Amino acid sequence: MNRPLLTVEHLTMRFGGLTAIDDVSFTARDREITAIIGPNGAGKTTVFNCMTGFYKPTVGRLTLDRGDRKFLLERLDDYQVAQRAHVGRTFQNIRLFPGMSVLENLIVAQHNRLMHASGFTVLGLFGFGGYVAAERAAIDKARYWLDRVNLTERADVNAGALPYGAQRRLEIARAMCTDPVLLCLDEPAAGLNPRESHELNELLRFVRDEHKIGLLLIEHDMSVVMGISDHIIVLDYGRKISDGSPAEVRSDPAVIRAYLGEDEDEAKSAGDRA
Repeated sequence: MNRPLLTVEHLTMRFGGLTAIDDVSFTARDREITAIIGPNGAGKTTVFNCMTGFYKPTVGRLTLDRGDRKFLLERLDDYQVAQRAHVGRTFQNIRLFPGMSVLENLIVAQHNRLMHASGFTVLGLFGFGGYVAAERAAIDKARYWLDRVNLTERADVNAGALPYGAQRRLEIARAMCTDPVLLCLDEPAAGLNPRESHELNELLRFVRDEHKIGLLLIEHDMSVVMGISDHIIVLDYGRKISDGSPAEVRSDPAVIRAYLGEDEDEAKSAGDRA
């Protein structure tokens, strides 16, 4: 079993009198795909926002263990979660730079590394120091990911002109250009057709298996969740109601009730048949 990469302990998030997340704890392991699922309004995106520094949780500890160093994510701002802890993220609403080319979107994702190589001065304009090598490495990394997401032939096309499914793949490629140890994906299959969902599954398996990182995803498409997840957490009304393998979660009466609204006897019977 792989080591714990992210450990969430007693996470609680209140907005005034509303409790969006109520004492949720779980572990996401390195080199595994962990899915967070649940009905609309269950609190899934709020968990992501707490992890990635957009919200400061009311209560709780979120520990990222990179192996060489541990980070308490609840103490970091959003840019520090990305830069220091190396947590990458995509969003439910695509956030590309539509007026930039596909290639430029991947190069700008490596902005921090290029700025460091330039000494945070104009030296990069003149090719001094290690900037030329860093720029070449950034282009090589961008082209590598263009190839992985089948967008090499569209490298010079503006990102905003891509079909929706291609924009989804580009956003994942851009996140991977930051070299994350944990990649968080907020509904990556939203709006995709069955063929595109299958391609997404293959891409996420590739990221897990070849780049050996952990993935944490929020998703409503159960064909994606059940097809690629190693571990699933189920939320309902801000509480964790199930935590286990896809087979365990699929047959859990609490999950059946949350999704289908069945009464307890019906849910137990359905769980026994699964």
